[in-house]
Amino acid sequence: MLEVRTAGGAITYVRRHGDPNGPRLVLTHGNGLAADTYYPFWSLLTGQFDLFVYDLRNHGWNPVGNRQTHHMPSLIDDCGAVREAINRNFGRKPLVGIFHSVSAVAALLLEQGWGSAPRENPFSALVLFDVPLHTPRVPYDKLYRLSDLGSAAMRNRQPWFESHEEFVRRHLSSRVFRRLRPGVAELLAETTLRPAAGRSGYELRCPREYEAQIVAFEYGWTLQVELGRIPCPVKAIGADPAEPFSFLPGMDLTTLIGVDYDFVPETTHFLQLERPEECARLTVEFLQQIGHSP
Repeated sequence: MLEVRTAGGAITYVRRHGDPNGPRLVLTHGNGLAADTYYPFWSLLTGQFDLFVYDLRNHGWNPVGNRQTHHMPSLIDDCGAVREAINRNFGRKPLVGIFHSVSAVAALLLEQGWGSAPRENPFSALVLFDVPLHTPRVPYDKLYRLSDLGSAAMRNRQPWFESHEEFVRRHLSSRVFRRLRPGVAELLAETTLRPAAGRSGYELRCPREYEAQIVAFEYGWTLQVELGRIPCPVKAIGADPAEPFSFLPGMDLTTLIGVDYDFVPETTHFLQLERPEECARLTVEFLQQIGHSP
């Protein structure tokens, strides 16, 4: 395990899995989740690839730090810092990033030139799951309204649970999580809850206020993404456009010019937790197409 100190003194723990002689990948998760939540997906890659996984700051294995530095510029810098730490500690070689949702936006902005990471070691390619790209058909005021509604919903999340079983029951009763693969709700509890401080029960590893702070500005940051400025190949894998809980990156094809785009039928924003085999298949096929495979 690699301990990486990032902007503002935050600590990120990077874990290595799979074949150290295989092509190299790095993976992280979406807002409020954890890299280990995605085990049903990324475990399918460890037989062929040298895989590094890490949690976003204040999520997962990482300690909770200063809320004032919990924002998109820090996520961009963290992404670059993890990439450089991998190269520095394990030798430089081509590295493909696999990201979901808000981490996908951070990776795109990093490749576009935002952040303080060195420019000489960019990603070889990016695989992005349900990245919330702005679509020209959606007015700006609606995007900001969605941000406000999403942030309010995060601030109202239940922050404490008597048991993992309560957490699982509540999540499985929500239509947002109705398509989760059996057992994933239990994994979600294991990876996103920690024993509560000073009381019985469990609390969110990423406090709800931190999660809400990212959502409040996420759509604003998507407006800064210019796919034409991304120097590496990009694969976008979206949720089913017919599903209500999808960011719909493909609503307007002009948004996806120059991007290899697929979607996974009958999935929502959490497609890697719903149909991990299909997500892994599309990922590996893309890596084969660009020559980044065993």
